[in-house]
Amino acid sequence: GVANLDSNRQEAFVSFQKAIKENPEHRDAQYYVGHIYAMQGKYQLAEEQFRTVLRISPEYSEASAYLGQVLAQQDRWQEAVRAYRRALNNPLYATPDVAWFNLGRALAHEGDMNGAAQAFEDALLVSPPNVPSGMVHLELGRAYYRLGYDVKAREMLSRVVELDKDGPSAAEAEKLLERLKH
Repeated sequence: GVANLDSNRQEAFVSFQKAIKENPEHRDAQYYVGHIYAMQGKYQLAEEQFRTVLRISPEYSEASAYLGQVLAQQDRWQEAVRAYRRALNNPLYATPDVAWFNLGRALAHEGDMNGAAQAFEDALLVSPPNVPSGMVHLELGRAYYRLGYDVKAREMLSRVVELDKDGPSAAEAEKLLERLKH
């Protein structure tokens, strides 16, 4: 199943479905079916899969974080915030910066810029990072900008320009830096 995930999604899907039929408690097969649904934009079905995974394995932070992403895609931001926080409750979670980053974006969407800035700051503490540093610095710079912390915003946005030379994050950062000049 997993070997075919990128090259032949349909074959992988069938393989995972077979594994689930043999063992409905097969956590990873359930998770990857949710992943396939999410990749297809079938967020309601993906949500159901990730909720099934979490019934099987409540501590599976990757499923909580992915649930947060599919909830955000459905414009259910408060539920997404809860899912990201649930993922972060597990001290053994291997990629917490992903959840911190997405939590920050959800909180920013909901207007909690202080919470968003804190989440982005926490994402930057994770080493090695799983989210490109330029993206995290950009979102943190945006949060500082919206909070009126111009000096901190300039510092973060200048860092993005260094980290993401000629990339999309650098272009966004340069636009915000231009606004900060006026």
